[in-house]
Amino acid sequence: MATKSEKKKDAVRTITFEEVMFSIMAATQDTFKNYMDIDIFSGKVEQKVHPIDSDVIGIVGVAGDRVGYIIFSTNRKTAILIARKLTMTDDPDEDTIRDAVGELANNIAGMFKSKYHEQYGGVYLGLPLVVAGNIRPFGGESKAPAEAPAAGAEGAMVRVQTKGVTIPFKSFDGEIYFQVMVYI
Repeated sequence: MATKSEKKKDAVRTITFEEVMFSIMAATQDTFKNYMDIDIFSGKVEQKVHPIDSDVIGIVGVAGDRVGYIIFSTNRKTAILIARKLTMTDDPDEDTIRDAVGELANNIAGMFKSKYHEQYGGVYLGLPLVVAGNIRPFGGESKAPAEAPAAGAEGAMVRVQTKGVTIPFKSFDGEIYFQVMVYI
């Protein structure tokens, strides 16, 4: 007779990456609808990670029986619109914009965790990290400079694993555009 722990491990093995991807898509759409009353749709999902130059990037680590990242990246225009909607202010400052993107990434990850916590077993989230700059996959075509710039310096970049998916999203009016990358 299988123990409760063994049953949980079996459940973790039976969940496909496609199920994870679709749950992230639903969590992203639900977050935008619930927190900002914005309907969004996803574009073509790519099962690889391309280098991304982004004005604002929110990263939430996932730990437990499944380990990885959920990354939200967008341009400045979309980040400002998100900050306006989330904070109900007309002219958000830089700290408010970063906080809004971090909170949004955290909410998407939180909805993912809530939905699948039982099936995945222990799912834990790190604190959101918000950065600006480039995301470059390990082993990608772009090579890091001989001396990498200090964190926060112009030209700084974040390197991520290449196994995962990139999911583009946009609002129906085209005002909001962003990508969610998932590595789990």
